[in-house]
Amino acid sequence: MPAVGDMAPDFELLNQNGENVKLSDYRGKKVLLFAYPKAGTPGCTTQACGFRDNVAQIETADAVILGLSPDEPTALAKWIKKESLQYDLLSDPEHQVLEAWEAWGEKSMYGKKYMGVIRSHWVIGEDGLVLDAQIKVSPKKSIEKALKFLAGA
Repeated sequence: MPAVGDMAPDFELLNQNGENVKLSDYRGKKVLLFAYPKAGTPGCTTQACGFRDNVAQIETADAVILGLSPDEPTALAKWIKKESLQYDLLSDPEHQVLEAWEAWGEKSMYGKKYMGVIRSHWVIGEDGLVLDAQIKVSPKKSIEKALKFLAGA
């Protein structure tokens, strides 16, 4: 996992429109990258809509928002339309980026263990360095911590 102070590993994934998006395309701006398990689920909707509702504050910090999940682009497009999200969601169905960023691992629900997305977010600086990393964060805490960090950055 890239730690605070490390160069963020570049990646290229498809967005909700099937277009290639590279992390390095955003050099010169901060990037708030958040990883979530599944579009349309309650916690993920709380997190995504929390960022949507605070987009003006995030943009004031000269940052863009990118969501990251294993969902296919078509599912991402439906969710964007339903929730009026105004930022790109990236599809990582093979979870290569999620694994590289250590946001994929063993989880447990109702006593059953399975592999899945570990809700997380990172703030990446204009120069590509990781400025903040929050792993295993709740949806509401993700929003609070990201906004607080960006306000002070």
